[in-house]
Amino acid sequence: MSESIAVDTAVDGAVVGGPAAQPGAAAQGRLAVLDLRRKLQLALGALWLLDGVLQFQPFMFTKAFPQMLAGTARGNPAVVASPITWSSSFIDHHLVAVNAVFATVQLALGLGIACRPTVKITLGASVAWALGVWWFGEGLGAVLSGSASPLNGAPGAVIIYALLAILVWPADRDRTAPFVAGRAVGRHVAQALWLVLWASLAFLAVEPASRAPRAMSGMISGMASGQPGWLAWTDTHAARVLGSHGLAASIVLAAALGVVGVGTYLPRRAVRATIVLAIVLTALIWLAEGMGGIFTGSGTDPNSGPLLALLTVAYWPAARTGTALSQPDHAMSARGA
Repeated sequence: MSESIAVDTAVDGAVVGGPAAQPGAAAQGRLAVLDLRRKLQLALGALWLLDGVLQFQPFMFTKAFPQMLAGTARGNPAVVASPITWSSSFIDHHLVAVNAVFATVQLALGLGIACRPTVKITLGASVAWALGVWWFGEGLGAVLSGSASPLNGAPGAVIIYALLAILVWPADRDRTAPFVAGRAVGRHVAQALWLVLWASLAFLAVEPASRAPRAMSGMISGMASGQPGWLAWTDTHAARVLGSHGLAASIVLAAALGVVGVGTYLPRRAVRATIVLAIVLTALIWLAEGMGGIFTGSGTDPNSGPLLALLTVAYWPAARTGTALSQPDHAMSARGA
């Protein structure tokens, strides 16, 4: 209780008096006392806002958008593909109105997560929306079509939105969890979710779509089209380096992803090392994805890279455990911030 009061006093002091009482000082003070979970919520909200902005691009109001959605049905079982084909046809006949609704919903999700009074209901709505988009917009991340790879966004960026919403849910089932992701669902459930995700990525890395001689180089070079010069150069040269070494590259990638998967079960120092490895891998994956095509005018989201990066931060082991980890966030909540 005394620590919470001290935090509030410090913030109030920055606002009402002293040399720190300047326009930027109050905002910096408020941001400083937000706990990591709230910062992750805000980052997740920012990504939803980015998705909404991207959905308002002119490309999304052309017939190319429903055609792109229809393409995700290819290779999927009929029970998955048929609803995708129907929904893309519906969008094609009501393109402007439906796309405007899509974009507005995503903007609303971002703003709702950023607003404390609506964070819970919006996080819940984002899970439902993400599941729908994962099916009708991403074809379940192509995991059933045989073409899924960590380098083309599998298991689907939007399903990671849903996972993140659950892991940063503002509840404290396990307040002594050593990492933020364990507070809402419990450390053991959070560890299991981490293992399943990264083990799935490792498995997809050695699937035929990834391990064929020129599979990885083909995926990466295919992302260069329409990109800014520096990113096109990066993808083109990375594809050239990989060349026909798809099998070896897929094995190395799968091994690294597997190490990350078991990382949260290791001692604290080893956990931090595997989290750093995960961040490096997500950066490389994001470059291989062409940063989701956000600079091409036809990207609907930044793809899985940034989502995986946020996820890794949620698993960073804290220096302290216990209720002290959540005190600043509760203090701000009590003040109505």
